[in-house]
Amino acid sequence: MNRKEVQARIEEIGIIPGIRVSEAADALMAAEAVASGGIPIVEVTMTVPDAFFVMTALRKHRPEMIVGAGTVLDVESAARCLDAGASFLTSPGLDLEIVEYALRHDTFVFPGAMTPSDVMAACKAGVDMVKIFPCAPLGGPAYIKALHAPFPKVPLIASGGVDQSNVADYILAGASAVGIGAHLIPKKAIELRQPDRIHELAVRFLTMVRDARKQMAGT
Repeated sequence: MNRKEVQARIEEIGIIPGIRVSEAADALMAAEAVASGGIPIVEVTMTVPDAFFVMTALRKHRPEMIVGAGTVLDVESAARCLDAGASFLTSPGLDLEIVEYALRHDTFVFPGAMTPSDVMAACKAGVDMVKIFPCAPLGGPAYIKALHAPFPKVPLIASGGVDQSNVADYILAGASAVGIGAHLIPKKAIELRQPDRIHELAVRFLTMVRDARKQMAGT
């Protein structure tokens, strides 16, 4: 998939599962579980041991899945992620060198942002979506709504603190997608090897996002 196709798929599904676990095998299990629940997208963070191996393995065995890299902090890591098959890059903050590198390689990139100035700088750099992170400490859905007002044409991704109690509120506030980590891939489910629990959560979150979008459309 090219950059535009990845963006379209992310906006269609509306959820980016963030995998942050302590074993490569756990990351593979989590990815399979969310995909089976209807979310064929995963963000493998650079904190996962053997993250590059995980991305390569997923691209090989799940070619239909969009596999991206998270917590990318420098261009060197970005290059290794693309070599491993990453379809997108994201970072906690706005690093213009990473953005420029990704766009030069026609790779979808959505940097982290906190302030209106961050959003403006990201858009000026040429990104198509902006990740508001960490969203919950900044005000949650109310903050997304506040940013959406001056930036109605900028697709925002709400990330950091998204859970079952507020995911619909983020969508209703104007988020084009949400990033979900431990609330979708719980530590206990990983420790107890419970892919079915992760699968169930994926189905539940996906339903919540779809229902919120139907509510916005008035259907």
